[in-house]
Amino acid sequence: MKYLNEESLEKLIVAQMTEHDSAEIGWREGDAAAFNASYALDLGELAGFVAATQPHLSEALGLNADSPGQHKFLARLQGEITKRGVVHLLRNGVDHLGHHVDLYYPMPTPGNARAAEAFNANRWVITRQVHHSVSKPGDAIDLVAFVNGLPILTFELKNNITKQTVEDAVAQYQRDRDPRDPLFGFGRTLAHFALDDQRVKFCTELKGKASWFLPFDQGFNDGAGNPPNPNGVKTDYLWKRTLSPLSLAGIIENYAQIVEEKDLKSNKKKRKAIFPRFHQLDVVRKLLSNVAENGAGHRYLVQHSAGSGKSNSIAWLTHQLTETTYDGKLAFDSIIVVTDRIILDSQLTQTIKSFLQVGSTVMHADRSGDLRRAITDGKKIIITTVQKFPYILDDIGSDHRDRRFAIIIDEAHSSQGSKTSAAVSRALAGIEVDDDDEVTFEDQINAIIEGKKMLPNASYFAFTATPKNKTLQMFGDPVPQADGTIGYRPFHSYTMKQAIQEGFIMDVLASYTPVGSYYKLMKTVEDDPEFDAKRASKKLRAYVEGNQHAIAQKSEIMVDHFLAQVIAKQKVGGHARAMIVTSSIPRCIEYFHAVRKVLAERRSPYKAIVAFSGEHDYMGEKVTESSLNGFPSRQIAEKIKEDPFRILVVANKFQTGYDEPLMHTMYVDKTLSGVLAVQTLSRLNRAHPAKRDTFVLDFANDADDIKRAFDPYYRTTVLSEETDANKLHDLVNDLDTMAIYTPEQVDDFVRRYLDGVRIDHLHPLLDRSVQEYIELPEEDDQVKFKGNAKAFLRTYNFLATVLPYGSVEWEKRAIFLDNLVPKLPAPKDEDLSAGILENIDLESYRAEKSVAMRIVLDDEEGSLEPVPANSSGMLNDPALEKLSAIVKSFNDHFGNIEWEDEDRIQRRIAEEIPRLVAEDEAYRNAQANGDPVNARVESNKALAKAMLSLIADETQLFKEFQDNESFKSWLEDAVFNATYLKDAA
Repeated sequence: MKYLNEESLEKLIVAQMTEHDSAEIGWREGDAAAFNASYALDLGELAGFVAATQPHLSEALGLNADSPGQHKFLARLQGEITKRGVVHLLRNGVDHLGHHVDLYYPMPTPGNARAAEAFNANRWVITRQVHHSVSKPGDAIDLVAFVNGLPILTFELKNNITKQTVEDAVAQYQRDRDPRDPLFGFGRTLAHFALDDQRVKFCTELKGKASWFLPFDQGFNDGAGNPPNPNGVKTDYLWKRTLSPLSLAGIIENYAQIVEEKDLKSNKKKRKAIFPRFHQLDVVRKLLSNVAENGAGHRYLVQHSAGSGKSNSIAWLTHQLTETTYDGKLAFDSIIVVTDRIILDSQLTQTIKSFLQVGSTVMHADRSGDLRRAITDGKKIIITTVQKFPYILDDIGSDHRDRRFAIIIDEAHSSQGSKTSAAVSRALAGIEVDDDDEVTFEDQINAIIEGKKMLPNASYFAFTATPKNKTLQMFGDPVPQADGTIGYRPFHSYTMKQAIQEGFIMDVLASYTPVGSYYKLMKTVEDDPEFDAKRASKKLRAYVEGNQHAIAQKSEIMVDHFLAQVIAKQKVGGHARAMIVTSSIPRCIEYFHAVRKVLAERRSPYKAIVAFSGEHDYMGEKVTESSLNGFPSRQIAEKIKEDPFRILVVANKFQTGYDEPLMHTMYVDKTLSGVLAVQTLSRLNRAHPAKRDTFVLDFANDADDIKRAFDPYYRTTVLSEETDANKLHDLVNDLDTMAIYTPEQVDDFVRRYLDGVRIDHLHPLLDRSVQEYIELPEEDDQVKFKGNAKAFLRTYNFLATVLPYGSVEWEKRAIFLDNLVPKLPAPKDEDLSAGILENIDLESYRAEKSVAMRIVLDDEEGSLEPVPANSSGMLNDPALEKLSAIVKSFNDHFGNIEWEDEDRIQRRIAEEIPRLVAEDEAYRNAQANGDPVNARVESNKALAKAMLSLIADETQLFKEFQDNESFKSWLEDAVFNATYLKDAA
């Protein structure tokens, strides 16, 4: 057993780190006795480095012997490390009594022999059992790594075979390592590593029990941990690869950093040490390597989970792309960073500028002309927001064909694939269309087509947590499928699964609670008018959900839950915040007032903040978020962190791109689906040292809806196949044959359009087609044409960016239809539900919290279908039903029986019983055969079995089913309609 204990792992690490040829740069084992605990330095290595590289300073600094001069220099060195951090001194050296002392020599550029010789003079030393404490001289830490005598990393080791793990190493740092000891002071090292033979964690600042350790694992099967290592222990990648001298030199020079953040509340600056996590280091290095090998003109999709540190990954990539070479030259002339998050915009600028080597080459493009000026002035890094891009591009006139660009896009699906993207391409490619007589109509069309394509002289680096199908095909790596089609997948991924399992983000679905809304509407008219059932149901739901009584009741539920379950239970160390997500701005304002009223009634000291855009009417007054809150909109993100503000009520704001670790609870009263559901609920997932869980109370969605939204993004997301470009030919043929326009008419319009004629010379050509559209004999034909036109524009605008070829005829149709579609009136679609709200009244509204549940996502790669290239336009015949039938449908889970526990019974009828029937194998087989008669027989059998299974818990329900023929018949119809008919549709 002694060969498998902690000491054996320590010996193994040192042995493997120091294994190298004498000619290679490598680690040496150090002497623990040379460590000076008071100054936290290996004095022997420091003195040796200075003597070898700057011999004229050895005597001046007094490093040859214990002397007042030596202590003076060491005190100066310690003071500067405490003030600026060891990374700063390694990069910049230290000045002392008129002397400049280099403490480290950076990696050389290719061909620079002198710099290579200097770099080779650095001393890389790994030392075992270092006695670090002045007050407790017997204490020793397992390993310390030094560069030229300055400690840069510490290690605590454990071994699973001896029943101790990485968590024990973390606990040892938190319990036994005093941050007041010089070695463990803030900024004295790059990081502190806790590891065993299976897992690795690190911390950049020791704070006793509050020390926050982050995972540094490679990941395995899209989840946490490390893959099996047939050649050694699972964690040897750390010391063999990541901490090899060349790799660690890159971290020192390009990643590790101390940044200052200003606390707006106290107006004080707080320092934070940054060290890359494994996935951040891995993606940046793989991207840089690919650029160095392939140059410009490529696309990369990075799928990194929300909250995984994309800001720093982008900053590190941006900084290093400025110096990356290809074929002996710089790979890019300029790097343009585009983000749609204003907060991140300023963070990126600050982070990138913190690297002093490039600080003077960074420019923020705020207004028209800035981008052109930045490129012309040779600015290496240009940062802007997508909101400003269209204005920035207006004034670009320089020819940039001979320049190479890196375009880094944060949350790619929000900012690409549109007309803005085409404008970016035209601007950077130097494509200009003017009125020169030599420029033909065909030249103009071809210039527009080229402008829409991905630039051959630019590389695109797209970062997103939730790639859509368009994003995958536009930026992803093509992968041949077994059936011969082409799919797409990300270049690099750090999945939601891994981030959750590692504890780096919270699992927002671990405590998801849907709220069933139950209504009882009574008919207020004696007659029984007919209405469009589908539209009527939507109006009824909107009416009930928007009713003041319903909002008041739901606000009480939210506030009471927040006070009792979040505040009283000291969530997030007593600092937890909550967000209320509403369906519209009017609802948002109503909720804000209702919540404020409930807080006052409960005599709570806490307050709510409201967030929405624009000015709106409320109770006859014009209101804005600023007028309601009492402070400017720009302060919302900071104010919610301060007491007494604890609840943020939002309408389409702060649902994406908002990172607040204090956000713990979310109350949802808005229908969510797809990417929006993932992005919205993910506002809760930011980790915090005191955050142990999150909570979602959902009034508008059910667990199945949320699961469907999250499943594609739990692991790596792939596109099953690319969009079929032939569908465009089909759409064009369908559009042309409807005789709304002629090819000559299209050509005439496009010529005039490109010649910049007056608007009164364009509208007559469009109006002629509008009239043809109106005179179509069938209303369905109008729906078909308009749907096909929209489908063509949507698909063509996307495919134009990714196809290697272009089509003049497609482009002309796109220009013509883009102007025609907005002029086409909506098909005659009479609202047959008009008036229904005048004929009903709200008899009762009850919202009941269901049991909290954990939604378990599918542990497999998520797959998205390609961009649809077909029209979705269709006009359905309205299903006319009697008002009484609509009301009954809306209230069918109550039935007409006096139940002992009505709410529980209606849940059984509406949810559990149909589910049990739908899962019955015999019934499923009958469905699959398409035989409704046999399916009804099997449905009734499955229902009988389901009722029998409930006999112990629901005696009254079972008795009614057995004895009440009317109820039994109604339930059989209801269950069959809810399962077979729904599936058949």
